[in-house]
Amino acid sequence: MKVVSLPLPVEPLERRVRFPVLQRTAGLLFGTPLNAALTLVFGTLLMVTVPPVLRWLVIDAVLFERDPNACRAAAGACWSFVYAKSGQLLFGIYPIDDRWRPAIVCLLILALLGWSVRPASWRPRLLALWLAAFALIVWLMGGGLGLVEVPTSLWGGLPVTLILTVVAIGVAFPIGILLALARRSSMAAVRIGAVVLIESVRGLPLLSILFVASIMMPLFLPESLLPDKFVRALVALTIFAAAYLAEVIRGGLQAIPNGQYEAAAALGLPFWRTQYLVILPQAIRVAIPALANTIIVMIKNTSLVLVVGLFDLISSGKAALADPEWPSPAAETFLFIGAIFFALSFSFARFADFLERRGPTSH
Repeated sequence: MKVVSLPLPVEPLERRVRFPVLQRTAGLLFGTPLNAALTLVFGTLLMVTVPPVLRWLVIDAVLFERDPNACRAAAGACWSFVYAKSGQLLFGIYPIDDRWRPAIVCLLILALLGWSVRPASWRPRLLALWLAAFALIVWLMGGGLGLVEVPTSLWGGLPVTLILTVVAIGVAFPIGILLALARRSSMAAVRIGAVVLIESVRGLPLLSILFVASIMMPLFLPESLLPDKFVRALVALTIFAAAYLAEVIRGGLQAIPNGQYEAAAALGLPFWRTQYLVILPQAIRVAIPALANTIIVMIKNTSLVLVVGLFDLISSGKAALADPEWPSPAAETFLFIGAIFFALSFSFARFADFLERRGPTSH
C-alpha cells in the first residue's frame, strides 16, 4: 500500500515573525490591568508633552542664522546662539586666532580614549602613548617652541574639562589602588596613615578642597613655590578621586575569598605579584559597577572648578550668555553643555557594561 504524505501547512513568514513580536509587545503594555493603566497614563503624558517640546526644539527654532533679532522674534529655541557662540562655548576665552590648538587637543584626547577602550590596545606601550600625547597637549595648550604662549588663566571650555577628567581619574586610579592595599595592610602605621588620609578627604566636600587649593595655599607658600591655579585644582580633584576610588577598590578586595590568597601563597608568589596577577584583576572586576559610578560622578564634578576661577564648559557658557547683543538663551546653552556631559558619561557607562560582560565575576 502506497503511503501518501500530505504537506504540512506552512505558516506565512509574516505571521510567524511579526505576530509573536506584536503579541509580546501587547502583553508587556496591556498584559495586566496595572500595565494597561500605566501605558495609558504615560502615553497620554507623551502625547501632551512631546508635540510642544518638539515644536520648541525644532519646528519653531532658529537654527543657523547669526542675527540676534531673529532669536528675539522666534517662538522656539535659539540654536543660532549656540551656533554663533560655539567657539566660545567650546574653548572659553582662549585666543580666537589660536583656537585650532584646543580643537586639536580635544580631538586627540577623544581619539586616545576611543583607542584605549579596545582590549587589543591594553599593552604597556599604551602608557607611553598617553605620556607622549600629554606632552603634546601641554605644548599645544600652553605654547612655546614656536607657538604663542597662552597662560592657563586663558584656558577654558571642553579642553579643560577633558584634561581635568582624564588626568585626575588616570592618576587617581593607581593611587586609589595603593591606598586600598595600604588600608588592608598588616602594618599598623601604614594602615592608620591610609585610614586618616582617606577619611579626611572623604569627610570634606570637594568645594572645600578646591578652596583650600586655590585660596589657602597661596597664604602658606611663597609665590616662587606656588603651583599654577590649574595645577592646584587638578591636584585637588586627583586627591578627592583617589580617596573615593580607594574605598571602592577596598570593597572589591574584601569580596575576594581567602582561598585565592592561599592558592597564590602555595604557588610561592610574593605579595606584589599576588596582587598583580591574582587579587587585583578579580577585585577590580567585581567593583566595576561602583567604579563606573564613581568615575561618572568625577566627570561631572569637574564643573565645580568654576568656583575657583577656571573656565570649564559651564563657565564658558555663562560668559557667552553675558553678551548684551543676544537675548541670553540660557536653556539652549545649558542643553548643549548638558548634552556634552551626557555623551561623556553615557560613553563611559557603556564601556563599563562592556567590561562587566567581558568576563565572569565568579572566582
